Amino acid sequence: MRWRKTGGIAGFGGPGSVPDFSLYSTGRAIVAADGPQAALTEYRLKPEALQRLQDEARKAGLGRTHMVGSDQQIMDAITIVFTMGDATTRIVQPESQGGPEAAFLKRLDPNGWAPSDQAAPPRPYEPSKTAVLAGETSGGTVKKWPLGPLGEGEQAAGAICTLAPAEKVPATKPDVTWRSEGKTYSVRLRPLLPAESTCKDIT
Repeated sequence: MRWRKTGGIAGFGGPGSVPDFSLYSTGRAIVAADGPQAALTEYRLKPEALQRLQDEARKAGLGRTHMVGSDQQIMDAITIVFTMGDATTRIVQPESQGGPEAAFLKRLDPNGWAPSDQAAPPRPYEPSKTAVLAGETSGGTVKKWPLGPLGEGEQAAGAICTLAPAEKVPATKPDVTWRSEGKTYSVRLRPLLPAESTCKDIT
């Protein structure tokens, strides 16, 4: 199961953004902290704790595709997009919803998980690969890109995407641009999550 926050004045959930929460059938969970450069933390749930969450999600109605809240376009409204298998639930303005779907989201806060439900202590998530999302630009502090050509990737998540080993990708900031093959690019970094292996997986 997975959820991500979208919309709002800040424009949450843009192309290539990391989901706020991802839980896999192995009990592995990857959770993003709040903030513009959110760190990712990995948790491990025991099988019985994972099963309880799955059962509670189905009981809350999240096993079927539907919408909670107004289906009218509300400017700057925050929407939570929750997926569980093939089912997708959209919860519009979750802070205003009192139903079981919005209430269940609180169960996905690892701060509320009992230590006895966890198979291992939480730790920083360490991806094997990072998606480098580049777009031509100008200005800023220009540095030389140390890896493969940024312009030779594929279109994904609104950018030119290339993959690189996570440990080799240089840190970057919004005011830094990168020179590659005679062109200048702005760069966003997107760590690949478990079960993601290509640029298209992050769209």
